[in-house]
Amino acid sequence: MSGRPFAGRLALPGEVLVREVVRPLWTFRLGRASMDGLLRRRADGLIRLLHIGGEQVVVAVAQPSPDRVVFAARAASDELARAGIARMRFAVGVDDDLQAFHERFREDPVIGAAVRAYPGLRVRRSPDPWETLAWAITEQLIELQRAVLIQRRMIRALGPRCARTGLRDVPAAAVIAKQAPALLESFGLAAKRALAMRSAAAEVAAGRIDWAAGTAVNGTAGAPLTGVFARLLAIREIGPWTVEMLALHGLGRLDVIPAGDLGYLKLVGRLNGVHAEVDDVHAFFEPYAPWAGLAGEYLRLSRLARPRRPIPRAGTRPSAAVPRTAAA
Repeated sequence: MSGRPFAGRLALPGEVLVREVVRPLWTFRLGRASMDGLLRRRADGLIRLLHIGGEQVVVAVAQPSPDRVVFAARAASDELARAGIARMRFAVGVDDDLQAFHERFREDPVIGAAVRAYPGLRVRRSPDPWETLAWAITEQLIELQRAVLIQRRMIRALGPRCARTGLRDVPAAAVIAKQAPALLESFGLAAKRALAMRSAAAEVAAGRIDWAAGTAVNGTAGAPLTGVFARLLAIREIGPWTVEMLALHGLGRLDVIPAGDLGYLKLVGRLNGVHAEVDDVHAFFEPYAPWAGLAGEYLRLSRLARPRRPIPRAGTRPSAAVPRTAAA
């Protein structure tokens, strides 16, 4: 796209084309296409179909230079196009000011090497929190590759499609809520997960989940997740890990770490020479507050990590809500 998403193309009849140029607040590097196929590589940028108020919005983004990111959106109105750009800006994290994090942790004995090596790293987010919630449910208790296959099947069968671009969007919560559990199981979901997804979709479609109440800006702690997402946690098969994934990847809560993640349990256990439990993961990331979620991404990248200090075992206990080898 050479810095000009939709370059050389005018808006089609009945739609507008809006462009915005953004100067990142901190070192930024445009990420990759998503594994589920929703965010696709197009020329030297990325493109995504979104739905806002039931209306299609196609948003593209390119980074022609380190200090310049260009967004472009096609939609039925200027308002919809700008709303789509705002969602994509959130999803790629271009507006995150991470200077304080980097100044504080660039010499950290555990993640410092990775922080220095990848200053443009961002936590990947979804443009719609419902998408994060739905995908987190598919990722419970199974390998990521299997979960991605389930997601792709759901998108292909139920996701709305833009005929002009061939792009698809995540199936809306209202659509999932109407599906028979057997159909969701046919995509590869376990029976319990299919029921959980349909129940969660019904809560979201009815407007009973207050996304704003669970949102915090740039790592500032907001309302406790247990209170904000009590309706979700009341659904069988939805536990702390699922709402922590929602908070981090759906709402931008950089202060939240999905502590039940098997990867973090293994990493923390290896670094501290223990069989780590969920409480151990939370304790490990306490010194990184209020950026535990971002620190977790750097921990995954770190190849030179050394134990910061042993984690005291006294007083710790496994969480009954999160299985030892997987999460809900």
